[in-house]
Formats: sequence, structure tokens, C-alpha cells
Amino acid sequence: QVHLVESGGGLVQLGGSLRLSCAASGFTSDHYAIGWFRQAPGKEREGVSCINSSDGSTYYVDSVKGRFTISRDNAKNTVYLQMNSLKPEDTAVYYCAEDDWARYYYCSASVFGSWGQGTQVTVSS
Repeated sequence: QVHLVESGGGLVQLGGSLRLSCAASGFTSDHYAIGWFRQAPGKEREGVSCINSSDGSTYYVDSVKGRFTISRDNAKNTVYLQMNSLKPEDTAVYYCAEDDWARYYYCSASVFGSWGQGTQVTVSS
């Protein structure tokens, strides 16, 4: 069972930046995908960005393109989400998740099976 722990959330003003970290352990394969998802109150969980562990291929939802950057450090088993130019609509609980089949291009909550506990990101205006 893959174990994931998110960190780095917090309160930031409009236009500010945060970097989220997802520390992972317990992988059973060298080929997997890690994704960042978010869920705001009353809304469905949304795939924000996903990355392939092997070649670093990435996916971004349109609303964060040009503002967020996903990256990985395989030596540390850690995936990061650098979030710049934050907006109030980015406010949500952010989760990282893992897919054993490396389906980063789907970046859908229904595909990813192992989840972290989440970290709150709040952007004030």
C-alpha cells in the first residue's frame, strides 16, 4: 500500500505563491503516476496536475496552466506542486494520489487509488 503525506498548504494573499510537497513510500513498481487534486466545499474533486514517474510527462488542468508547475524528485520519492499567481478560486483542500498504472494523462480522481490526507490552501482577496 502506497503511503502519501502532503505538506505546504496555508493561507496566502491573492497573487501569492505556495509550494506543496507529497512524500510517498511503499511503491510496488518503478512506473506510476502521482497527481495533485483539489476539492472545494460543495464541489467535486478535480484533477489539477499529474506526472509520470518514469519520464516526467505532465498534465495540467486548463485553469492552472502557466501558474502551477508539478515536479518530482525520485531520489526523495517526493512530488511538488509550485503554485504561483494564486487566486481565490484556487482555495480548496489539496490531495496527492498515486496510480499504479501511471495514467497521468487521465488525472482523474476515479483512476488514482492511494490518497494522502490533504492540505488546506486558502487564498484571500
